[in-house]
Amino acid sequence: MFTALDPFRSVRSPFHSQAISITGFSEMTFLAGQGGVRPDGTRGNGIAEQTVIAMENVVAVLAEGDMSMANVAKLTIYLTQHDHIPSFVEAASPFLPDPRPAATLLIVGALADPSLLVQVEAVAAR
Repeated sequence: MFTALDPFRSVRSPFHSQAISITGFSEMTFLAGQGGVRPDGTRGNGIAEQTVIAMENVVAVLAEGDMSMANVAKLTIYLTQHDHIPSFVEAASPFLPDPRPAATLLIVGALADPSLLVQVEAVAAR
C-alpha cells in the first residue's frame, strides 16, 4: 500500500509527492534510466516526444516484471535543459499514478548519448 507523505501541505506539487510510504511490500524493482529511444533505436524529436517515449519505456520495463506505474514509488528525472521542465511535466503527467511518486528532477550537462534530452529512472514496489 502506497501512502503519500506531505508535511508541507501548503506547498503541494501536482507532479510529485514529498515522500511515499510503502507498507506490506515483498518485492522492489530498480529501473535503469530510460531515455527517449524507441525499441527500434529511433529517437524522439524534441523534449515532449522523448519524454513520452521514455515513459513508455518505463511502462514496458515495469510490465516485464508484472508491475505498472501504480507500483512506482520514486522517480529520478534527468533533463539536459532547464527550460524543458514545463514540456516534460506536461508530457509525463498522464503516465503518473495517484498518489504521485516521490520525484527528484536534475538538470545535467549531457546524458551518455548526446542526442537524448531526458532520462527517467524508477523504483517500484509491490
